[in-house]
Amino acid sequence: MRKIFIASNNQGKIKEFADFFREYDAEVKSLADLPEPIDVVEDGATFEANAVIKAEEIGRRFNQAVLADDSGLEVDALHGAPGIYSARYAGEAKSDKANNEKLLHELKDAADRKARFVCVLALYRPGRDTITVRGTVEGEIGAALHGDGGFGYDPLFYVPSEKRFMAELSREEKNRISHRADAVRKLRELLQQEGGNLL
Repeated sequence: MRKIFIASNNQGKIKEFADFFREYDAEVKSLADLPEPIDVVEDGATFEANAVIKAEEIGRRFNQAVLADDSGLEVDALHGAPGIYSARYAGEAKSDKANNEKLLHELKDAADRKARFVCVLALYRPGRDTITVRGTVEGEIGAALHGDGGFGYDPLFYVPSEKRFMAELSREEKNRISHRADAVRKLRELLQQEGGNLL
């Protein structure tokens, strides 16, 4: 069985990637499976830069293919914030509850609540150029939390095409329409154009 190393400790993301790559008969491993933690300094100014930093640093350390993602929420009324700071929007503790409360506070008087989830994937393969793809899903920020699924900003993110909030979708439904699903589809298409396999 092929192995895909995911440069993340986020259990929600890891589960989603495991679902995505099951059809490839691939085993997903992550930073959470390592005996010693790896702390990668993500000091890039964009989702793309941070994803590449993670993929290349870990890939070169272990000399193997690594898939890294950087993702977050962009809100038009906040000029793209929280953006690359989505996970720590309300502080370094990275609390979903605090992040959602801050977002609601920042948008309390906003008429324009359009937003999008963004996911950039970077695939590092030894001896080859690192490739990146960007996936998105468009939506709106609600005035209150809805649903108990997902993680992060999912309870506030309304998906017009589904007429529900992201946290109200099943895992299968979310995996079909999410920004990560969009990015994975684009990665598959890019690799097919290369005529190669994932790894």
